[in-house]
Amino acid sequence: MADDNNNIPQSPARSSSASDSSTCSASDESAMRSASAQAARSNDAPASDAPFRLTDAPASASAAPASNPSVQPAEPSASSQTADPLPCPASPNLPAPRSAPAQPADPLAHPAPADPPAPACLSGDASCAPAERILEPEVRRHHHRKRKLLEFTHSSTRATMLMLTAAVAAFVIENTPVLPYFAEFWHTFEVGFTIGGFSPHLSLEHLINDFLMAIFFLMVGLEIKFEMTAGELVNPRKALLPILGAAGGAVLPALVYLAVNAGGGFEQGWGVPMANDIAFCLGILALLGSRVPPGLRSFLSTLTIADDIIAILVIAVFYTANLDVAWLAGGLGLFAGALALNRLHVHDLWPYVLVGLGMWACFLLSGVHATIAGVLLALAIPARSQVKLERAPGWFAARARTADERYDPGEPDIVQKEYLAEINEIGRVSRLSIPPITRLDYRLHVPVYFFILPLFAFSNASVVLVGMDPLAIVTSPVTIGVFFGLLLGKPLGIFLATWATVKSGLSDLPDGVRWGHVAGVSVLGGVGFTMAIFVTNLAFVDPATIAMAKAAILAASLVAGVAGFLVLRKVIA
Repeated sequence: MADDNNNIPQSPARSSSASDSSTCSASDESAMRSASAQAARSNDAPASDAPFRLTDAPASASAAPASNPSVQPAEPSASSQTADPLPCPASPNLPAPRSAPAQPADPLAHPAPADPPAPACLSGDASCAPAERILEPEVRRHHHRKRKLLEFTHSSTRATMLMLTAAVAAFVIENTPVLPYFAEFWHTFEVGFTIGGFSPHLSLEHLINDFLMAIFFLMVGLEIKFEMTAGELVNPRKALLPILGAAGGAVLPALVYLAVNAGGGFEQGWGVPMANDIAFCLGILALLGSRVPPGLRSFLSTLTIADDIIAILVIAVFYTANLDVAWLAGGLGLFAGALALNRLHVHDLWPYVLVGLGMWACFLLSGVHATIAGVLLALAIPARSQVKLERAPGWFAARARTADERYDPGEPDIVQKEYLAEINEIGRVSRLSIPPITRLDYRLHVPVYFFILPLFAFSNASVVLVGMDPLAIVTSPVTIGVFFGLLLGKPLGIFLATWATVKSGLSDLPDGVRWGHVAGVSVLGGVGFTMAIFVTNLAFVDPATIAMAKAAILAASLVAGVAGFLVLRKVIA
């Protein structure tokens, strides 16, 4: 769900068109609303003619009320689409201060072409983000730096390159004498605490793979819930194509692996080539920019989400050892409690976080991989706003007018109690308007893509090849099964399943998507990396076998990524 500006794949924090969104600060929203209400008052415009569009709300909910068909939602300016990855409600031109002449028309409801241009930011760019236009001059520079940081951290290309750099660094370190105890460090260094006789400790490797990756799976769960609530999985006919494509891309690689390893004692690794890497796939697709058809981006996004669902089920069912039914029942009971919180309309995130921690501990002790707790928790978090969004524009306009009436330009800011109380109430309702899964996804985005996944790659992608026989590595059935499962089985499975679904009339190709596009996306499906390495650690215990499987994953992912990019670039050009 990456957009044309190479944004990270979106989840519930995004609209169904996959554009980035976030929570605007209360001061940003209220100040713009106050200024616009001032213009409306000076022109005797009614409140209903100047609605405020909540860009964090679903498109269908943010439309103007049906009782006033003349209202047109405010369209975001070009600068807010390109420069600000976390857009506030659009305001093409803010009105002048109270002492200035009144504007000829309400800039939100009826944009006037004769309005003067917006003031320039300190960066010298006249097309700055709307929030920067109303800031005091001395604080604009700080907010400009913050906006630039947000732009940097919402690039799927940068996140992909960071993970790739971490994997290459681990490979180089592991095979040079620079840090001879690199691999041992992750196994021996322990993290924990002691309270009386209670002393839980985890090695750094288990902390990353079991706890931090559970947070990654929480984001995967948010992606799944978004697709089920407002994405491609809502429409059964449209959802059928990527779902069956993902199923074909999971079954055929497993069959390829089993065909190579049947009777060899390594059959348990059949799940390794089944899963692809959503971040890498969408990151590579983002390199092609705006030339990618939106239907293709949506198809790949839904395909990877369906692929993740299959991988999660495989991990939960087939890679669970020594099942403890009592702890499993405890984890499922806590999951039921999280669902009950949802039904009771609890929208604060902290109760869900506390229940999620308990679920994680129960699943960890039950034998089921603890990361499953992250997915289940995501499915329990509410996806609806606490505010009736169809009524929000009028409410915000009325409160902004009230705040404007209580503002005294002759008094210091700190003593304007009534004005600040109105502003605080606008900010509170603005925060209530944003669904909990949207807020959680926004808060997890940077830690997951710029810390957890690179750390996982750095600690798990190391492959010790020094001292091993290269011929033995290349001819190992595990290496052959994983490599060809990802590089041949995965693309063929996706393409053939998609072709059969379309030819049978069960579904159609998305608008603007041709079979050449499907071929390129199918090749990208061979990029396993994160999920494949994750399953490798569950499937094997022998270090040499794990090293061979990881070497095959890295090699196949590299070839599939480059080949898929070249195929798509040729088709799109």
